[in-house]
Amino acid sequence: MDISPLQKARYEYQPKLPGMLRNGIAEISVQEGAATQSVADQDKIKALFPNTYGKPEITFVKGANTSAAKKQVVGVILSGGQAPGGHNVISGLYDALKATNPENKLLGFKKGPDGLLKNDYVEFDDKFIDAYRNTGGFDIIGSGRTKLETVEQFQTVANYAKENGLTAIVIIGGDDSNTNAATLAEYMAANNTGIQVIGCPKTIDGDLKNEDIEASFGFDTATKTYSELIGNIERDANSAKKYWHFIKVMGRSASHVALECALETQPNICLIGEEVAAKKMSLADITNQIADSVEKRAANGDNFGVAIIPEGIVEFVPEFSALIAEINELLAGEKTAQFNSLPDWNAKYEFIKAGLSADAFKVFDILPQGIQQQLFLERDPHGNVQVSLIESEKLFSEMVKNELAKRKEAGTYKGKFGAQHHFFGYEGRCAFPSNFDADYCYSLGFNAFMLIQYGYTGYLSKVSNISKPADEWVAGGMPITKMMNMERRNGADKPVIRKALVELDGKPFKYFEANREKWAVETAFTFPGAIQYFGPSEVCDRTTVTLALEKG
Repeated sequence: MDISPLQKARYEYQPKLPGMLRNGIAEISVQEGAATQSVADQDKIKALFPNTYGKPEITFVKGANTSAAKKQVVGVILSGGQAPGGHNVISGLYDALKATNPENKLLGFKKGPDGLLKNDYVEFDDKFIDAYRNTGGFDIIGSGRTKLETVEQFQTVANYAKENGLTAIVIIGGDDSNTNAATLAEYMAANNTGIQVIGCPKTIDGDLKNEDIEASFGFDTATKTYSELIGNIERDANSAKKYWHFIKVMGRSASHVALECALETQPNICLIGEEVAAKKMSLADITNQIADSVEKRAANGDNFGVAIIPEGIVEFVPEFSALIAEINELLAGEKTAQFNSLPDWNAKYEFIKAGLSADAFKVFDILPQGIQQQLFLERDPHGNVQVSLIESEKLFSEMVKNELAKRKEAGTYKGKFGAQHHFFGYEGRCAFPSNFDADYCYSLGFNAFMLIQYGYTGYLSKVSNISKPADEWVAGGMPITKMMNMERRNGADKPVIRKALVELDGKPFKYFEANREKWAVETAFTFPGAIQYFGPSEVCDRTTVTLALEKG
């Protein structure tokens, strides 16, 4: 197989481990901390997880390895959306297994949880693993989004695990996937199967973090990839000087990606969903904020600019959320078929007008027709509007265009406005992992095996102090239940890992807030360039600006 020079070089890269994990397996001891409790709803979470709740956080320290020697057969899955570095989690897990005992085995179950349910797996060996070290993507075994939540599913997994002689299962995924890990761990413990379950924190959206998990893997690489592209567009905008570029980036439930890209590139506008919700900003408020920047820049002769928009922004706008809720009710049950059978958009428009409240229709009616129609595209499996299909970058550019036309009539705006649109999503999910993500992910995998070797279950592999050089990183684990609370899902209360939103009093947002008025008017663009893998550590091993500000 032909491979690129970079791919060949990345195969040969040796990821850096936390200092403690470099001592050799025989010299890694464990130190237990205080008992833990969930972030909220403690009584309910404890009742649902009686066998795995309240366990202590643990840290690996230098000392004699006191774990019981036994042959390990570990299963691993990749779950949810792709994120750069997943292959290195598996590589680190594999290397730790084999370093402890060459007879240990690692089985990769294909297509996520489905592999566990269908007993579809491959046994890894050196040749197999070596072809994926330090590479992006999840193609080593594929991924999937099947939820593990029923007793029948748990029993199926347990039966196949017993058949294959598994001693542990490692689930590499985001908040939903690690919620699956917690519930599976509880089932395995309650039924005395002897099978441990360990999770690893993954998501490019950055919303799986807390005081213990400083970053989810993949966020570093994805945001650097997007920031390179945004920087390229900023350079183009400043060269052509005739377009405003509206750029949508990943982040359905939180705006971490948008904020990090703004900190990296200093665009004229960056919307933060959490601020929109906190201030109860309307579509008109957001439109005017962008239009004000366009007008002020035009007064300086700058008829160009860049605006970053998080994927889920419209869900943070109270009036838009209310509109979506009414549309979900309007098309509930058989009404979807009735709506779809209408002959043309005019008929559908009248159906919508008759079915929405006056307030909701007022919001609907100010939307460009293309966006109106997107609200009535194919529903999600629960019958709801698929917000991710709404082209919010086009929504706001069109609304800004209309607002500027009014201002031109009033004589306050004399510039020219042309818009270009971009969505950066898949471009970042499978990029070659940065040195940071390559190191961090390898450490998470290696560390996951240490948790298995010491007998822990229902734990998340945890590597902290990651804003420092790798030899200062701290390895350990935390009970997944510590991150959980109860939320309403599909008409029922469910235990789930709490998503981490952008903190408006946090240092990253405060830095952005302190500079955005200047960036809105001036051309203060910065150009991060491509991810660097070879060269000075301050260039190649740097963390995200978000992490540097949070921990600096």
